[in-house]
Amino acid sequence: MGANGASNNRSWNLKKFLCSWAFFWRLLLLISVVFYTPLLFWLTDFLQCRDSAIPRVAERISTASSSIIARTATYKDRIPRVTTYAGDLRKLESSWNALSFGRDYGRRRLKIALFVKKWPAKDKAGGLERHARTLHCALAKRGHEVHVFTAIPRDPVEILRSDKSMHFHFTNYTDPVTMFVNRTEAWATFEAVERRLKFDIIHTESVCLQDKYAKGRDNVVVSWHGIAYEIIQSDIVQEFTRDPAEARSSSLRERVLKVVDEIKFFPHYKHHVATSDSVGDVLRTVYMLPPENIHIILNGVDEGLFRPNPARGRAFRATHGVPSDARLVFGMAGRLVKDKGHPLVLRVLRTLFHDKKNEDVYVLIAGDGPWAGRYAELGNNVKVLGPLASGDLMDFYNALDVFVNPTLRSQGMDHTLLEAMMCGKALMATHFSSITWSAVVSDEFGYTFSPTYESLKRAFERVSEDGRAVLEEKGVACRKRASMLFTGDKMASAFERLFLCVAQGSNKDSVDFCNYPLATD
Repeated sequence: MGANGASNNRSWNLKKFLCSWAFFWRLLLLISVVFYTPLLFWLTDFLQCRDSAIPRVAERISTASSSIIARTATYKDRIPRVTTYAGDLRKLESSWNALSFGRDYGRRRLKIALFVKKWPAKDKAGGLERHARTLHCALAKRGHEVHVFTAIPRDPVEILRSDKSMHFHFTNYTDPVTMFVNRTEAWATFEAVERRLKFDIIHTESVCLQDKYAKGRDNVVVSWHGIAYEIIQSDIVQEFTRDPAEARSSSLRERVLKVVDEIKFFPHYKHHVATSDSVGDVLRTVYMLPPENIHIILNGVDEGLFRPNPARGRAFRATHGVPSDARLVFGMAGRLVKDKGHPLVLRVLRTLFHDKKNEDVYVLIAGDGPWAGRYAELGNNVKVLGPLASGDLMDFYNALDVFVNPTLRSQGMDHTLLEAMMCGKALMATHFSSITWSAVVSDEFGYTFSPTYESLKRAFERVSEDGRAVLEEKGVACRKRASMLFTGDKMASAFERLFLCVAQGSNKDSVDFCNYPLATD
């Protein structure tokens, strides 16, 4: 009887598993790995053999994308958007940025260890490094003790002088070009410090802290600025925009396997911060992480630095040869490389400036890279400015009528979009979920396009048809949304509350920081 009972229990557990969501997602992932990659490469082989089919297929893809976008928008509308919330913050499925956190936490001060691949000079920060610097400088100013474990910079004296409130623990880098931290040495340094100092929180920007060191530590918080699942869409886009003469990349096949690897090791990190709404959804559904360990905290930028200033914008235009009677000024910023969409933009601009009616339209480009010289060949209406310091970037944004982000990579929340929004500028961006779920959530804030020549060209034409008055209205809406969600202060307040919530498990605080709202909120 006992044996029969055990057999019945095993049968019941098997049936229960086969009917569970966990089984469904594992089955879906297996089907994707087995069928998706071979089908994709068969299709790209077909296109390579029949070049004449490319325009027709691209048009069909664009049409299909529109259908997918429509379904995505419908799904997006079902994602809860916080207006009022009360309860356990760990159960909140939408952005923490929408909440209003207090500042008065008594004398509660945290000891925070930060792992980041490199610590940049103030005006030379990439997206991930900019996130780390903006966030942890703000936390240090609030009285928390922040220790940074990173690679030794080219000028450590400058770093130590500019960020006096931080405690730096520099180690060797793995490569003299990238200057990324040696993660093994960084961990060894951390362990030495930890012997004399108990850290409340260990925060890692992406996988700077290896998962093998994070495993089993309940106070580890990881911020994801791009995951392999997101990049699959980007790889597909780049495959279809590839010149037939170029060699086909093997990255698609490798990316699917990397998603599987990430699903295996992501659970080694206890708490996960998604920097966009769409990544939060992927971590819950595809990566199957416990919902209570996923927290959406959108990126934020320095609201004191990025703000509307029309006078400085006019001065910037004059300095760089844009006449006062220019009808429209477009702008782009960042690395001028292929995966940021610049070959596509270059092709569209060549067409637009071939038309004499666009002689009073100008494009300002902040950044450098292989496509800088090619933009310069378009004539005096396109100004390539090179990399700009933070102060000059504010003037640059204020000189624009619309900011363009043509990226082909769907990765996290791009800081340039948020900086432009804070300066009150309308946006024109690729229709990726990371952008449309968090920033350009409707046409009230700007324009989106599929990463095809026809769609991008139409977006430029729509901006031209709408004119400056409409763009200014969209810019006002962008400024309002950014002020509510994307300030550095909003981001820091949300992270501070998350860190206090995570740390209270070992500190037995008298206040339940995981509950919202508190009396001080």
